[in-house]
Amino acid sequence: MKFPSFSLLGSDGKTHKLADYKGAPLIVYFYPKDATSGCTVQACGFRDRHAALAKAGIPVLGISPDGIDSHRRFVAKQELPFVLLVDEDHRLAEKLAVWKMKKLYGRSFMGIERSTFLIGGDGAIAREWRKVRVAGHVDEVVVAAKELASA
Repeated sequence: MKFPSFSLLGSDGKTHKLADYKGAPLIVYFYPKDATSGCTVQACGFRDRHAALAKAGIPVLGISPDGIDSHRRFVAKQELPFVLLVDEDHRLAEKLAVWKMKKLYGRSFMGIERSTFLIGGDGAIAREWRKVRVAGHVDEVVVAAKELASA
């Protein structure tokens, strides 16, 4: 299955499109909210593995419904070396079925189901992780991405 094309504003102020990343593997992860505990641990995991991923030619993009100002604060505070994309209308999240009904403390609401996609250079989804548990997840994604890059 092909990853849906997108054109989203990034924390760097530029518009990013799937076509910008053609020809090499790409990691795209969806997370619920900037600066929350699990999302911070996940982002910092990708931050800490960024040098190894960059050396292998594998970019990382984080996506949430938060706005550009929130993304910029999160990037600055956590010193994230990759771009966070704005999906405020959750259009891309809906296309990938990661915009879901969630329950927390007895209330129901719509939100992001933490998910990661490894996209091949041809734009096809090579691997996907849904309902992600943060612990150990980044390491698993990095291994799979490096395998794809060297294949």
